[in-house]
Amino acid sequence: MEKLKKRWEIQNNWQFIVLLSGIIGLGYSAYKLAFLLFEKQSMIIVLSASVIFFFVLLKLILKIFDRLQKKWKVKYRWELITIFFVFAITGSSSVFIGKPIIKFAGITQDNLPPTLYWFLYILIGFVFYQLLLVAIGWIFGQYQFFWDFEKKMLSRMGLKRLFSK
Repeated sequence: MEKLKKRWEIQNNWQFIVLLSGIIGLGYSAYKLAFLLFEKQSMIIVLSASVIFFFVLLKLILKIFDRLQKKWKVKYRWELITIFFVFAITGSSSVFIGKPIIKFAGITQDNLPPTLYWFLYILIGFVFYQLLLVAIGWIFGQYQFFWDFEKKMLSRMGLKRLFSK
């Protein structure tokens, strides 16, 4: 247990929840991938493939964690899992919130050309993504990381004047 705490730089027991939820999410993803590829096979094959995918994905993710910890200058490794959760939740939430707003505005595929409809759909989803990224990051205790991330991303898009003093 001490080796695990040291590897993930865990100081408090509640931080194990983040690590455990990341492992559960990885296991679920490995199972869904195996089921997608081997759905017509027996459950033994699906479960065996799930275990193999789990360890392959774990190896890949640990390599990615090492690189991103340096690039993003994250203090603790367990925080990377939290950051990935925020990105996942925000992506899903922006679509979930954007869809009813598009319908409320009367934007449908029936009254607009498909190109314009999808452009507006993506634009509205993008706007809500930006807002939700900082808000959900705050809920998960990563406000400063996501605020800096947001400023950097919008600056690269030519919107730096929004943050200039």
